[in-house]
This record gives sequence, C-alpha cells and structure tokens, in this order.
Amino acid sequence: MFSLFYGLWNHVFSKTEFHVLILGVHKAGKTTLLEKLKSIYLKEDGLPHDRIVPTVGLNIGRIEDANVKLVFWDLGGQPGLRTIWEKYYDEAHAVIYVIDSAAASSFEDAKSALEKVLRHEDLQGAPILIFANKQDSPAAVSEEELARHLHLKELDERPCMFQAGSAFDGTGIKHGVDWLVEEMERSKRTEALRARTEAAGKI
Repeated sequence: MFSLFYGLWNHVFSKTEFHVLILGVHKAGKTTLLEKLKSIYLKEDGLPHDRIVPTVGLNIGRIEDANVKLVFWDLGGQPGLRTIWEKYYDEAHAVIYVIDSAAASSFEDAKSALEKVLRHEDLQGAPILIFANKQDSPAAVSEEELARHLHLKELDERPCMFQAGSAFDGTGIKHGVDWLVEEMERSKRTEALRARTEAAGKI
C-alpha cells in the first residue's frame, strides 16, 4: 500500500527534468547567461563578470521553475571545441543559441554554426531559443534585424523564437526561458525522450 501511495505522490508532485544546451560561437556570452540564470532562479549571486573565463569543456547549471527542473549544459564555442557539441544532442530537450548581437563580424560564423546544429538528426524537433545577447551595447542590432541577417532555412517545423536580451543585466532571460519550458512540455521530442528513458529502465 505504501508503495502505491508513494508512486502516486511521486507521479503528481515530482518535477519533470529537461536538459537544455547553451550553444554559440566564442565570446557570445554563454557562460555569462548561465551565471545570470542561476542568479535569477536560485536567488544567489553567480560568478562576477570579471571571473568568467572562456569555457573549454562543459559548465553545468541546475535550476527549478514551477513544476520543472532545468539542467543547462554550457559548451565552449571555439571552433576546435564545436565537435564536442554533438555528443550532447541526443539527450537534449532544447537549445538556447546565444549570439552576440553587438558583434556584426561574428554573424556569419554564428549563422554557419547554427545551421549545422539545426541540420543534425540527433536534435530533430528540439525547440530552439535564439538569444540576441548584449542588447545593453549601443552597437547591438535588434532581434528582427538579426533574424533577417541569419535568414535560416533549416527551421522546418521546429519551434523557434528570437529573444532580445542581455546576459549582463538579465533582460529577456525569464521571458525566453518561460517560452522554452512551454515548448518542451508539449514537444513530441520530449515524449520520445521520455519513452526511451522508460524503456531503458525496464531492461
């Protein structure tokens, strides 16, 4: 009887866990975004900006929001490290792709790297939030301008949203994450990953 009630309690009150990749080219602001996410949701200070260094491997952040747990994987964006990204695609529910909207010289590289992400079969159907970062800079272009510049052809039926914001001051982050959570909760990819996990647990 106890196990029955425990199973029911666990089903009703346990939180769904989602894995979200934070990707983008070098110096887009991925780790700054991760630290700001932690400060917003965990109500604690993230790393000071002067202590954030380029990611060589993987940074992990865990937060809880409403009825979900979010695990963020922040991966290095240097050209030589991007081959590592695809090792995490298979288990990811969604992607936050960070672009430095104040660095026009990096747009082509960012577009090329993003298109490879979108084409990869292991990320099929994963919702993607394109975060137009560094909007606090006078040189930043708007999310609409960035969307026109990227002119993505690989989106097909994938849920996608451009969100202008700043990882430095937190602008736009909560709105973008709220949208991403809603998309993950109703995503067919989430259903497929859950079914795969349950099947593996029965083996």
